[in-house]
Amino acid sequence: MFNWLWDVFKFRRGRLRSDAPHIERVALHNSYQLGAPLSTHTARVYERSPWVYIAINRIAEAGALVPLNVYRLERERRVSIENHPLEQLLGNPNPLTSRFELFEQTLGSLELHGNAYWYLAGDAQGRPREIWVLRPDRVTIVPDERRVVGGYLYEIDGQHIPLDAIEVLHFRRWHPNNDFYGLSAVTAARSAVQSDRHMADWNRNAFGQDNGVPAGIVNIHDFISDTDFERIKREWRNSYGGTARKTAFLRGGAIEWQHIGLSHSDLDFLQGRRAQRDEILNIFGIPVALVSENATEANAKVAERLFIERTLYPKLVRIAQKITQELLPFYGDNLVAEFDDIRPTDTQARLAEIRTAYPLLSINELRARYFQLPPVAWGDVAVSSHPPHNPPLNLPPKHQGETSAGKSAAENELAQWERFALNRLDKAEGSRPFEVTALPDELAFEVSAGLLFARDREGVKSVFAGARTGLG
Repeated sequence: MFNWLWDVFKFRRGRLRSDAPHIERVALHNSYQLGAPLSTHTARVYERSPWVYIAINRIAEAGALVPLNVYRLERERRVSIENHPLEQLLGNPNPLTSRFELFEQTLGSLELHGNAYWYLAGDAQGRPREIWVLRPDRVTIVPDERRVVGGYLYEIDGQHIPLDAIEVLHFRRWHPNNDFYGLSAVTAARSAVQSDRHMADWNRNAFGQDNGVPAGIVNIHDFISDTDFERIKREWRNSYGGTARKTAFLRGGAIEWQHIGLSHSDLDFLQGRRAQRDEILNIFGIPVALVSENATEANAKVAERLFIERTLYPKLVRIAQKITQELLPFYGDNLVAEFDDIRPTDTQARLAEIRTAYPLLSINELRARYFQLPPVAWGDVAVSSHPPHNPPLNLPPKHQGETSAGKSAAENELAQWERFALNRLDKAEGSRPFEVTALPDELAFEVSAGLLFARDREGVKSVFAGARTGLG
């Protein structure tokens, strides 16, 4: 065996091949079979399992709210393109679907089936004009020996509609045992979903029609005639059958009721359903504290942060990179699609980073990097040249001739801001920012920068004292 392997590898190429030799075998191994490989079983699970419904809806609806932006790459810089044609298309993908519905269906299909498909209808220039979401259970991939994917077939009412590979965007999750189709979370959660479903059915049957009384045996110790036996059965069913729960009263000491069923307490019913709920939600990446009635505010905030960072944001990155790879080339080169980075930031770490960069960066650099603000004419100087407690006095000409009324409004706003900042010292992080309307932009920025370093009341007062000096 090792001899023939040695013969295979003894001629070293010394460079990369121009093709992928395994693609042909992959195509032959996954030869096309008529009919979509996905069943409608997962759709029924979504309809019947409350926890699957909750988990998928949380992911799909939260993801559909996040804006998608298009950037142009210029060397190492990314330049935002306002109102890019792709953004316009996503805002109105087709006459029947809104932007929210487009991404809701896409994210929901990925969770439910492990696959999501967009069909692209083109205009006269060959660019996408409409986007239609295809049902994954109706789509079949046709392998190709050279292109990996030769095309797709969309099956409906026994008709197979061929779709070219360039017309379809295929989003998929990783599947360890399949070269073309993704693995859904529902498949991984099948056992937990079935167990929860069976428990729910048992609970419903226990309180359903003719099941109001737990299972048991009416034991008649003495021998009785057939006529009396039938009479007792008839009277028992008339008195204690049906949907109403009733207590049985038996006359005579020779008849005994023996309970043989298990109650909800015996089965630890509620705890069992909670365990199934937790397992299902964990498979979908939904922290239990997001839906638990016993979660504290602190637990809920941590759960929301984990959900955004470890569940929702990676799913958005998957979609954005697929759009970049297969959809944006219709509009030109060096274009990148990215969703807004919705991951919560560590306030203390961010503040420490700003404090470290404060002496080194200019005002415009600080504005762009940490506050996503546009540059200003007075922001090319280093921040360190204007300490927070002594804002610059050389205001632009438009402020030199400020009227007494305007100056009075600025002073009043400065006093309001000072009271706001003093009150906020004792409050938790994340309070709303002060809204500036009358103060000059450069002075407002200097006050904001100074407040980053103010740790006590004296520090806050020092910042505003310097601001009043700068206001003149």
